[in-house]
Formats: sequence, C-alpha cells, structure tokens
Amino acid sequence: MAVDVLLVEDLRNVQAAMVDMLHGLGDYRVVATISTEAEALAWLDQHPGAWGLAVIDLVLDQGSGMSVIMRCRKTAPDARVVVFSNFVSPVIRAHCLKLGADAAFDKNSELSEFAEYCAHLSPHAKRPQPSA
Repeated sequence: MAVDVLLVEDLRNVQAAMVDMLHGLGDYRVVATISTEAEALAWLDQHPGAWGLAVIDLVLDQGSGMSVIMRCRKTAPDARVVVFSNFVSPVIRAHCLKLGADAAFDKNSELSEFAEYCAHLSPHAKRPQPSA
C-alpha cells in the first residue's frame, strides 16, 4: 500500500525533484502539491486524513509552512509531518518539533538523512545506498 504524500513546496523544480526522489525511495503517491500557505490550509481542512506523510517547506511563495505544520497535526494526528527547508537551524528545528513536526531537515546539508527517514516510512522501501 502506497504512502500518500502532501507536498507543500513553492519551487516547481524542487517539487519535481521531490516527487522523483520519493518514487525512487519506495511506494509513495503524491496526492497534492501545494505552493502557498492558504492553499495548504484549505486543502488540509477539505481532506482530513487523506495523506500519510506531509513534506513541508517553511518559506513558501505566499506565507509560511509553520501554520501548515500545526494544521497537519490537527487534521491527521497519526500522519507523519516532515519539514524540508533551507532554513532549518537548531532553533528552527526545535520550534518545528514543538509545533508538531516529527522531523525537520535542512535541504542543503541533510538530504541523505531526509531520504533515509522517508525510506523507513514506506512499506516497500528501497534503502538509499551510501555514497562511496
């Protein structure tokens, strides 16, 4: 059974790369790709529990991913919420976890950790190979 993914990311090239990466890691199905805070909040209210993994960028075309984290937790308490952003510092990571995220990864320095985390969520995971 596929893991349904909500992707909240404003950059089209990053959206495409994320979809490709998730498909390469395991049995993932992106059910929505959203680029603004308002659209994400509306989608979550209209589709409670319709996803198993939310991947959220903190800086969006309009708005922030911070409120999206909280709404995710409210509308699907048992789903996984992961922040994947260029702006994850130790303080931001702690704040995201306090808001309800399960994990937070920096796009620039923690891609392999993010991929490993996601791979463990898929029932048919393809584990990333360590780089030589």
